[in-house]
Amino acid sequence: MRERSYDFLKRLLDTPGPSGFEIGAARVWRKEMEDVADEVRGDVSGNSIATLKGGDGPRVMLAGHIDEIGLMIVHIDDDGFLYVDGIGGWDPQVLVGQRVRLLTKQGEVPGVIGKKPIHLMKQEERTNASKMEELWVDVGADGRDRATEMGVRVGDPAVLDTSFVELGGGKIVSRSIDNRIGAFVVAEALRLLAEGDRPTAEVSAVATSQEEIGSQGGGARSSAFSLEPDIALVVDVTFASDVPGVEKKTVGDHRIGGGPVLSRGSSVHPLVFERLAEIAEREDIPVTLQANARHSRTDADAIYLTRAGVATGLVSVPNRYMHSPNELVSLDDLEATSRLLAAFCRDLTADTDFVPR
Repeated sequence: MRERSYDFLKRLLDTPGPSGFEIGAARVWRKEMEDVADEVRGDVSGNSIATLKGGDGPRVMLAGHIDEIGLMIVHIDDDGFLYVDGIGGWDPQVLVGQRVRLLTKQGEVPGVIGKKPIHLMKQEERTNASKMEELWVDVGADGRDRATEMGVRVGDPAVLDTSFVELGGGKIVSRSIDNRIGAFVVAEALRLLAEGDRPTAEVSAVATSQEEIGSQGGGARSSAFSLEPDIALVVDVTFASDVPGVEKKTVGDHRIGGGPVLSRGSSVHPLVFERLAEIAEREDIPVTLQANARHSRTDADAIYLTRAGVATGLVSVPNRYMHSPNELVSLDDLEATSRLLAAFCRDLTADTDFVPR
C-alpha cells in the first residue's frame, strides 16, 4: 500500500467516531478527499460526500459507513462512577478491564472499565457472563461533582482506547475496522479514478453516518435520497470464517487475504452482481461469494429502495473478531476491493442499463 494511503488509513482508524458522533473521523476523511475530488461536502445527517464530475454516464454512489460502535454514559453515581450503554452491538465480555476515551465537550477524558475482581466473586458469579449494567467506567473522579468538573455529562460517547497495529503478513488490527475501512475503500477507489482516465460516470464516494444504529437506514438513506444515484456500491465488512469455531456452512468460506466478498440476494441487484463478478475475473481479483437470503444488515438495505430504486451491489472485506477491541483485516483485501470498485466505475457508459429484461 502506498505511504499516503497507509497514513490516511491509520489516522482514520485511530480517530474516534461512534455512531451519531462521527464528526472527528469525518473531518479526517473530508480533508484527505480535498486533494482528490472535484467537490467535497458534508450534510446535516453527518455524511461526507466527495464527487468526481463525469461525462454523460450514470451517477454512481460508493458508500462505506464511517461510524464505529461505542459506549454512552447513562448515569453518574454519587461516587463519580459512570454507567454506560452500548452504541451498537457489544459482547460485554470484551469490555472488562478495557481503557476508554470519553468524548466530552471539554475534550477527551481517559477512563477504565471496572468490574468486581474475581477474588471477591461468589462461586456462581465466576461462571456468569458479564452484563453491561454491571460494568462501570472509572475516570478517577472522587464524586459526581468532580466528574462534572472534568467535563463529563450524561449522553457523552466513548470509544475503547485501542489503536492501529500492523501484524505479520500485511494484516492490521484496530478497534474501528467495522466499518471505517469501508469509508477508506471508497475514498481510495475515488483516488484511483482521479489518477487515471476519468470515467464517464459521475462518481460520489460517501462516508455514511449512523449505520450501526440506523434501523431506519441511517445516513445512507438520506445521502442516497440527496444524490439520486443510478447505481450504488456499498462496502462493508463480513465474517472471516478462517478462525476456529466459525461454521462455513452458516457464513460461507471467506478468508483473510482471500479478496473481496460479493453478496447475492436481498438488496443486491443481480445485474450489478454479475458485472462485479465479470470485472473481478477480468482484472484477476480473487473473490468469494456470500448469500443474503433476506437482508444484508448493511447500508445496501437502506439504499436500494430509495426514491424509484437504485441498482445496488454489496462488496465486503473479510474481518476477524468483529465488534471487538481488535478487529483484523488484510491490507491486500483493502487494495483489491478499491481496485474492483474503480474498475467497475470505469466500465460504465451512457448506455449501461440495469433494468432486468
